[in-house]
Amino acid sequence: MPQPTSLAQRDHAVLWHPYTQMQTAPLPVPIVRGEGSWLIAEDGTRYLDGISSWWVNLHGHANAHIARRVSEQLQTLEHVLFAGFTHPAAVELAEQLLEILPQNQARVFYSDNGSTAVEVALKMVLQYFHNREQPERRTFICFRNSYHGDTFGAMSVSSRGAFTAPFWPLLFQVEFIDVPVPGREAEVLGQLDALISRPDVAGFIFEPLMLGTAGMVTYSAEVLDEMIRRCHQHGVLCIADEVMTGFGRLGHLFATDYLTEQPDIMCFSKGLTGGTMAMGLTTCAAPIYEAFLSSELMKALFHGHSYTANPVACAAALASLALTRAPECTAQRARIATAHAAFRQEMEGQPGIREVRHLGTVLAVEYDPGEDTSYFSRLRDGFYQLSLEHNVVLRPLGNVVYLLPPYCTTNEELDLLYTVLRAMRELVLNFAPALTLPEYLHD
Repeated sequence: MPQPTSLAQRDHAVLWHPYTQMQTAPLPVPIVRGEGSWLIAEDGTRYLDGISSWWVNLHGHANAHIARRVSEQLQTLEHVLFAGFTHPAAVELAEQLLEILPQNQARVFYSDNGSTAVEVALKMVLQYFHNREQPERRTFICFRNSYHGDTFGAMSVSSRGAFTAPFWPLLFQVEFIDVPVPGREAEVLGQLDALISRPDVAGFIFEPLMLGTAGMVTYSAEVLDEMIRRCHQHGVLCIADEVMTGFGRLGHLFATDYLTEQPDIMCFSKGLTGGTMAMGLTTCAAPIYEAFLSSELMKALFHGHSYTANPVACAAALASLALTRAPECTAQRARIATAHAAFRQEMEGQPGIREVRHLGTVLAVEYDPGEDTSYFSRLRDGFYQLSLEHNVVLRPLGNVVYLLPPYCTTNEELDLLYTVLRAMRELVLNFAPALTLPEYLHD
């Protein structure tokens, strides 16, 4: 048998990719180098990264400042178990984060990624009530179309759909309410009120102000404040999943900075290390932490990971946080937000456009093909191929195409992204959907 020679062929011979039907998928694009907002392929082709490589990259690929800090940490301490031990980078990162998070956040618990950060939060809520001798409080309230991760707890509090269908019998039951999009605030508050007085309700988990995989669906800070306020009146704990929205994506450092109410627990990952290392963390208010303090060992939170608070990941996070808090980065985010706002104004109301959503550095265009708009539609595949033909990396969500670029992306690079979105409108105007799917894929 001839041996595969290209990187893509070698990959296809040994690897299994996420969210991919390996039998029918084309060969992956082989990337060998990154440079700012660009990814360079094996053949030298340059691709503009319009989605920060799954929302993780804040400051550009191969960032020199982060790389230097990581290198220094590797030469000092690469890892130490975090049960009974600690190290400077973990302490410094926690101290710096608690300085800028909502004032009620008091403790930091490290994990590995966004899903595990959510798992920790869910376990904190459930054991909080267990330790307080209220074990009947075990039900969570979640938004329809929400996404919180792919581990079993995170899937349980996420929307039921095609990706989770094989696991539905194993997911714990939750209560779903609608997203309080403009015009539906009162209705959704009524849905919440009907649930939070129940004695079994423990927590409300939400993506603050923007639901990512739902298509960058937005709702107001005012209604979220009211939802948190009502939850707290009934002793229901609130979890803000800032895995996507954190570290400047929506303008402020955190989406919760738009609020006057404060969540009890917060989850972070993705941009936490600037896209350099895998890392997650969960923060909580003092009363949550104090419910685990006891002379009884069994009231401790028995959760951990081999790479909890990895020193190299902590060093990367510290370096990325320093860049994010710098005035230059604030100006970058404001510049991108201004450009997005202008493009939104241009696109709104045009034929083929259903809605344009924008908050901070995130822009989403919801196209109107008239019929099939599912994630699995041919339109989604057409969007993806069109972006690659323009040397741009995007990951469409059905009929929704979003931009979430690294903060270093220039105005000229943004113009290229907008050019692709305009070309997608032309594709929509000439689109003839025809695709039969299994029934459950339409849920």
